[in-house]
Amino acid sequence: MEFLWGALALMLVIEGVLPFLSPGAWRKVFERATQLSDGQIRFVGLSSMIVGLVALLLLWP
Repeated sequence: MEFLWGALALMLVIEGVLPFLSPGAWRKVFERATQLSDGQIRFVGLSSMIVGLVALLLLWP
């Protein structure tokens, strides 16, 4: 369970880097994301999950 909380904490840190360093760029990215269709958003989500799973499989001891 500690590992899960640590992974969640790391995700929050990584997610916060762009809005902290460049709020204007983050706003532009977010505005573009709202213009994507549902299918495009699903594809981005699926791609992200696959990349994450592959990374876990490669890095897991």
